[in-house]
Amino acid sequence: MQNYNETEAEILQTILDNDLGLDDEEIVMLIKDSLSKRSKKEKEDYTFGAKAADKIAKFAGSWTFIIIFIFCLVTWMIINTKLKNKAFDPYPFILLNLVLSCVAAIQAPLIMMSQNRQEEKDRQRAQEDYIVNLKTEIIIRDIHKHLEQIEKKLDDQKNLD
Repeated sequence: MQNYNETEAEILQTILDNDLGLDDEEIVMLIKDSLSKRSKKEKEDYTFGAKAADKIAKFAGSWTFIIIFIFCLVTWMIINTKLKNKAFDPYPFILLNLVLSCVAAIQAPLIMMSQNRQEEKDRQRAQEDYIVNLKTEIIIRDIHKHLEQIEKKLDDQKNLD
């Protein structure tokens, strides 16, 4: 994937440097087709684990999760405090601490995997933005060249009259 982006960027840079005179439509086709195909393919490339990690990370970072988690913690503590001698996890709540540690140990790698994928997506978007900016520069140079030609023809026409 990275080699493909570099190759495409090199092609566009060659067009910029050499003024190959490509039509705007040809440039748009070159960029638009390749970018849209890539973004569709990227969505299909994720494994089940990657998709699950993204969903868990999204839920774990939401207010819904925080509220549910606080509710569960408070409920756990109230139940075990009220039951006194029959409590399944009496006051220092050792079992609760163990559960919280396990949740943190499982959540942390999932969130990190999701962040790594997001970072890769951001890098890809930056590369695509660069290519689009190159395309825009090519089009602007082409428009400028056409304007100069029109201006020259107008000057020539004016000199003939």
